[in-house]
Amino acid sequence: MQTVSEWTCFGGDLSVHEHESETLGCDMRFAVFEPPQTAEEPVPVLWYLSGLTCTWANVMEKSGLQRKASELGVIIVAPDTSPRGKDVPDDEAYDFGQGAGFYLTATEDPWSKHFKMDQYVMEELPSIIRSNFAADMRRQSIFGHSMGGHGALTLALKNPGHFRSVSAFAPIVAPSQVPWGQKAFKGYLGDDEAAWKEYDACELVKQQQLETTILIDQGEDDQFLEEQLQPRLFEEACREAGQPLAIRMRPGYDHSYYFIATFMDDHIMHHAKALYA
Repeated sequence: MQTVSEWTCFGGDLSVHEHESETLGCDMRFAVFEPPQTAEEPVPVLWYLSGLTCTWANVMEKSGLQRKASELGVIIVAPDTSPRGKDVPDDEAYDFGQGAGFYLTATEDPWSKHFKMDQYVMEELPSIIRSNFAADMRRQSIFGHSMGGHGALTLALKNPGHFRSVSAFAPIVAPSQVPWGQKAFKGYLGDDEAAWKEYDACELVKQQQLETTILIDQGEDDQFLEEQLQPRLFEEACREAGQPLAIRMRPGYDHSYYFIATFMDDHIMHHAKALYA
């Protein structure tokens, strides 16, 4: 692991690192914010998964998360959204290929060699965090935005007990039923729609419920609300399954990081309460 950049921020340390990923077969970058409390003892870890086209930089540069994470004593880790590099297959569209890993393990060629973002986030990167940072890996939570909200929900539902809490900003909750997800799933997983259900939060919550309340914030003026996000589908699935859910529709807000920055403190406080319980 090499440190690419490092800054002092709100008394803590924000750093960007690069390493050769065995899981993904390429070099990967990720960012970590360490609050000042890590100078004294290991602190809990909060994972943030970004959306389509994003990298670690979007949330670390635009959301303002460092202030509240520093105050509450939480490490925040921001992985990239997909494998990258000249040897990694790509697509000209913004919603498929590099930048659009969808936090799944691809089974179709040529994507299956590199696109294993769920394994990377759940296995390889946590091992790196455990070995190199003052992180208490017994206490972890996860959240994300859009495609990353999809990732946070599905990883939490597929690994009950692993994360103490989960939340999302404007998540893709029913990828099997919307264009973004259908395109990605068909490309990465093939035509077998039964395989798609393994990465669909609306389907997963029918099989596995979490003890913790899932928190979702959604802008009512989000340009992707009706076609791509459809949070009411997840609300209905959670109600039928008995999954505790708090979904907050926010008038006037869109899909941007202005929306995320507005409610970022709420989400960090939500997770810190669970991590320090």
